[in-house]
Amino acid sequence: MSQSAPQSAPAAQFAPAAPILILLAYLAFISLGLPDALLGVAWPSISAEFGLPIGYLGLLLACASVGYLMASFAGGWLIARLGIGPLLTVSCLLAMASLIGYATVPMGWLLFITSYFLGMGGGAIDVGLNIYAAAHFSPRHVNWLHACYGVGAMLGPLIVTAVLSAGLVWRWAYLLTAGLLALMSLAFWFSRHLWDQPTAPAPDAPASLPSPPTVGTSLRRPLVWFSIALFFIYTGLEITAGQWSYTLLTEGRGMDPTQAGVWIGLYWGSLTVGRIVFGIISERVAPDAILRLCTLGLLASTLLIWQSEITLLNSIGLALTGFLLAPIFPLMIARTPARIGAAAPYVISFQVAAASIGAGTIPAATGWLVEQLGLEAVGGVIGGLALGVVLLHEAVLLLGSARATTPVPEQ
Repeated sequence: MSQSAPQSAPAAQFAPAAPILILLAYLAFISLGLPDALLGVAWPSISAEFGLPIGYLGLLLACASVGYLMASFAGGWLIARLGIGPLLTVSCLLAMASLIGYATVPMGWLLFITSYFLGMGGGAIDVGLNIYAAAHFSPRHVNWLHACYGVGAMLGPLIVTAVLSAGLVWRWAYLLTAGLLALMSLAFWFSRHLWDQPTAPAPDAPASLPSPPTVGTSLRRPLVWFSIALFFIYTGLEITAGQWSYTLLTEGRGMDPTQAGVWIGLYWGSLTVGRIVFGIISERVAPDAILRLCTLGLLASTLLIWQSEITLLNSIGLALTGFLLAPIFPLMIARTPARIGAAAPYVISFQVAAASIGAGTIPAATGWLVEQLGLEAVGGVIGGLALGVVLLHEAVLLLGSARATTPVPEQ
């Protein structure tokens, strides 16, 4: 927006990347979404084969989240020593090997180990590409980069559904996805020197920027903590809805498995379409207005999932929820510099870490509730998380407005 605060200006200054690297980054984010969305549809078959309780889905997601978080924290250190290109190659190979592990494990407990390494591979790809994109991609490309994750997440359930509908075991879906990641690994390897080539800075880039405040200073602000909590709850809602809805619809409400798999694919597809659409709309409509509209809309869409009488309304609510969730993560990231100021680099890292933790712990807690209360607890959790997103976003808007009307001392 043209009336943005001065602190947000540097975000527009980037050194453009080669078109081939933009394309590879898009494909890499598709590959990130594929394995994340496989498990939700494959889980009833996996749990039945190994005799695992249905609630253990949450534990598998938690193991993947721990690996993802460790890779995220180590991402900067690894990039400094390996470079972006080799890191992407190694990470993609690790994810591929983990998917092969999923497809070949003889005992159920080994799934928890493979989930951990799959999370590590995905986390390293994610942090490497985001660091590169922040320096070399325009804001629109960054937004569409995240939309590509939804493409992969949409294709994942469709792959599993097609495999099961063909009468094959779920393991074939993981082998097919591993083959796609093998191709991505080759692409990263042959392009590894391009990722680390120096590029000229943007013509209007300043010679130097003021140093941001310390981590301690950043964490003393309530706005920062509400922002962190919002990312934690938001990602928990996105992953819980994507991973638990298939089991809720089939095991809990009797929907045909093929039909349910298609609707889960539409959920992730709506997330993708929404990010593309809202990425364009955000150039004409204030991001905060979009965020408020979408967060309030989640109350209605998740209510459709929560009600258990009409499964068609469940499905419509699921697709609508994906569409409304779509702009929240990228627009909240984009608004952080204007809201936070010079501390934005620290706060963005805290937000991404909180999102990773939420993606692992909230679905795991949902699994515990399912074991205690039954599958209908999933609908209640999704509705409660949507309410949390609304309340936290309103708090962020209120505190952000207070900051905007209060003089900020020079750092």
